[in-house]
Amino acid sequence: MANEYDVVVIGAGTGGYVAAIRAAQLGLTVAVVERQRALGGTCLIWGCIPTKALLEHAHALKVAQGAKEWGLTGIDGAAVSIDMPAVHARKDKMVSGLTGGIEMLFKKNKIDWIKGSARLIGPHGVEVTLHDGGKQALTAKKDLVVATGSAPRSVPGIEADRKRIIFSDEAIHLPYVPKSIGIMGSGAVGVEFASIFKSYGSEVTVIELLPRLVPGEDEAVSAELERTFKKRGIKVLTGSTVTSATTGAKGVDIEVDTAGPSTGSGQGKSQTLAFDLLLVATGRGPVTEGLGAEALGLKMDRGYVVVDSMFRTNVPGISAIGDVITMGGPHYQLAHVSSMEGIVLAERIAGQAVQPINYDHVPRCTYSDPEIGSVGLTEAQAREQGHDVRIGTFPFRALARARMAGETDGFVKIVAEKKYDEVLGVHIIGPRATELVAEAVMALRMEVTVEELIRTIHAHPTMSEAVGEAAHAAHGAAIHI
Repeated sequence: MANEYDVVVIGAGTGGYVAAIRAAQLGLTVAVVERQRALGGTCLIWGCIPTKALLEHAHALKVAQGAKEWGLTGIDGAAVSIDMPAVHARKDKMVSGLTGGIEMLFKKNKIDWIKGSARLIGPHGVEVTLHDGGKQALTAKKDLVVATGSAPRSVPGIEADRKRIIFSDEAIHLPYVPKSIGIMGSGAVGVEFASIFKSYGSEVTVIELLPRLVPGEDEAVSAELERTFKKRGIKVLTGSTVTSATTGAKGVDIEVDTAGPSTGSGQGKSQTLAFDLLLVATGRGPVTEGLGAEALGLKMDRGYVVVDSMFRTNVPGISAIGDVITMGGPHYQLAHVSSMEGIVLAERIAGQAVQPINYDHVPRCTYSDPEIGSVGLTEAQAREQGHDVRIGTFPFRALARARMAGETDGFVKIVAEKKYDEVLGVHIIGPRATELVAEAVMALRMEVTVEELIRTIHAHPTMSEAVGEAAHAAHGAAIHI
């Protein structure tokens, strides 16, 4: 195995492995250093794929429990429950199949996988501590790429023992359904697991510091998610802070301060809550420990590697992509963002003409029940930026396909500006929202007007009709409401 390559990538997550494959396609020699026992990183092994598999099982359970309504005979819906060992077996089979697929792609593209932990030893050098304890030095003639990703992080005063107080890494492998679970944080991870555990039969409480659920979304989306969560029996405490968490033989006791602004509890008091488990879903931090970044002189910000719009660090010959980077502006810790960064970076290293990514056009997907898909400006952001805003909203309950599916919660909301009729943002909560948002992403990228969306024929009966109907509504001409 060679020790000199054109490109050496540290980390085989959705940014690292995609960068490696694209670089190899462009004729560069590539090695990837990865210390986990499989390729794919957080998304494939710990995040996107296993959690969405658990959500698909939740959807199947929902259908089975409603067998009578669906006209399914031979199924006692009331007696249907979840078999966690079977669920995990299917989930793990999917994950292993996908990680094995990446390994095959590495072989196809002649990418060397160096199994171990990397430490930067120069602008073109990496020392790898191999799994067998040995050392291997690698040289990157063109570029070293740091793609080490992120890991769950807690908040001050809350110590995760990974048994009773857990992160998402433990939640995806729970061998049982807890009777009760508290979830700190209502970002994508928090509300997805709230949906999963409620569907499986747990009593779920979501605790959010800010005044509303999914605080990065449009306010109307937050309100609709809270409404549907409460309808499902999920307790919501917004404007609330977990001040302490104590574990015992039977579970976790937490103190919650609800004195802050809240659209949920709003009682202005402290209370003690008890759960079987507490899931900490308060965000993720960069993985750079042991990398040697500071010693090499890489510019860092709170543990993140600082890069420019083309992912160059301050040290020539070293680039970085994915969850581990910061560039002074909005940067989403999302798998599809990391992958696009990997492609752009590989093409830049290979000498192709590339353009910076427009992060205003990143689709944001949350796989809760109901789903959320959004892109562009919220209504509040558009008004703050001085736009003369027009809004169009269409509810899924008025859609034939949604009624067929029995999924009528939610809506499509289009945020546009009046003068040029340009679509500024699209916010969807409801069935297939994470799929429907793709049309909205293209609309923003192509600077589409509301009129053009109106004149775009949407097939009937489909969920996508809601996008076209929302465009009609933005012009005060909704057809079916």
